[in-house]
Amino acid sequence: MTAVPDSEASTETASSNARRVALIVAIAFFMQLLDSTIISTSLPQMGQSFGVPAVAMSIGITVYMLTMAVFVPLSGWLADRFGARNIFLLAIVLFTLASLACGFSQSLPQFVAARVVQGLGSALMTPVGRILVLRNAPKSELLNATALITWPALFAPVVGPVLGGFITTYLSWHWNFFINIPLGLIGLALVARFIPGDREADAKPLDWPGFFLTSLGLALLLYGLERIAHPEDGALPTVLLVAAGIVIGWLAVRHLRRAPHPLLDLSAFKVLTFAISTLAAGTIFRVAINATPFLLPLLFQVGFGLSPVDAGLMILAYFLGNLGMKTVTTPTLRRFGFRTVMVVNGIIASASIMACAAISPDTPQALVVALMLVAGLSRSMQFTALNTLAFADIDATQRSSAATLSSMLQQIAMLFGVAVAAAILNLSQIMRDRPALDLVDFRIAFVVIGTIGLVAALRFLVLPPGAGAEVSGHATQG
Repeated sequence: MTAVPDSEASTETASSNARRVALIVAIAFFMQLLDSTIISTSLPQMGQSFGVPAVAMSIGITVYMLTMAVFVPLSGWLADRFGARNIFLLAIVLFTLASLACGFSQSLPQFVAARVVQGLGSALMTPVGRILVLRNAPKSELLNATALITWPALFAPVVGPVLGGFITTYLSWHWNFFINIPLGLIGLALVARFIPGDREADAKPLDWPGFFLTSLGLALLLYGLERIAHPEDGALPTVLLVAAGIVIGWLAVRHLRRAPHPLLDLSAFKVLTFAISTLAAGTIFRVAINATPFLLPLLFQVGFGLSPVDAGLMILAYFLGNLGMKTVTTPTLRRFGFRTVMVVNGIIASASIMACAAISPDTPQALVVALMLVAGLSRSMQFTALNTLAFADIDATQRSSAATLSSMLQQIAMLFGVAVAAAILNLSQIMRDRPALDLVDFRIAFVVIGTIGLVAALRFLVLPPGAGAEVSGHATQG
């Protein structure tokens, strides 16, 4: 007589624990992603404080990104060897202490050194956080857990620049880093109290050649993609960096396929849902997802001539759309399934991006706000669906490598999205032989980016109708 209640109680406990772990990981992710976006608004003030030109401060962003690229491939092995909870705690400690060091920096070399440590903490935090969520969430709770850890990626890039501008204007740039301290301390306390410790019983030896090739290839590729947005530095170094990154990446893949104990298990790519969500259509669609927040502020300020404050209010509608979809995503996926949602919603998201090419300073504000809401809503749903489906069919033995591979590909898509958008703007301006960007350049960029998203959305048709049904609950309907 007690078997059913005991089973229900066990399921409820597992569900509650999964949500709690996901929420704790989300707090750490928010701290990390907020820091990545908030710094851009304060670079001129920081340069003035250090006595260097504002453009020289970009090295702080570059070293952070490259440090992440070097150590992300190692994160899964460290989680298996020393325990995901322990590595996650270490990541938060490193990130928090480095934030304190950034805020107290008195010179550019000190700041760069602190950013290297911060990049190391960030490299460990993202994939290991995902590993913790995957290990603590039953498949029935994976969708809700993924939705929780996805909101920082939607929230931070929008609120970061606005918050950074406010802090820099009314306090000082130092507080852009000091606000991480309470977040880090809260995260540490919650992880230590509520997340159980675990580690692999039979940890593999470290694959040094795999680590070297993967890290070097990823670092060169990301640095090359980042340079595309800065054409004034010259095209040849950028092309050489990207080409070298691709060649070394190919050598890394070749090694990982042959090594007896590879740093990363590539067998996850044999799982259709993971391959489509991360490597194939997923990466292509993320290019469109990441290009849009880069283009919109430029459109409103350069194309429309709005002030930063008015542009920020327009972006706020986009952000509210991102948040507004959270309560709708889970029941929608349960009702229609991953394939239908990712195709139909992907088409809507792509159409909303292309629609941004049709608006102008004369467009009624209510119409622009409505478009921003639709773009934000559809972006949020697609983002959550992609991140959830990726791990729907991943075995326990593949989790660490799959989380690491997913993080690496998302970094590439993030930088590639910005690089493609910047390249389209620059090419359009050059072809029109104009000294500055105009509204027509943004229209071309939005049409191209929207078309990229549309192609990716149609690519999801290769998924079977029941893809990820165990996670979405779609198979139980009707």
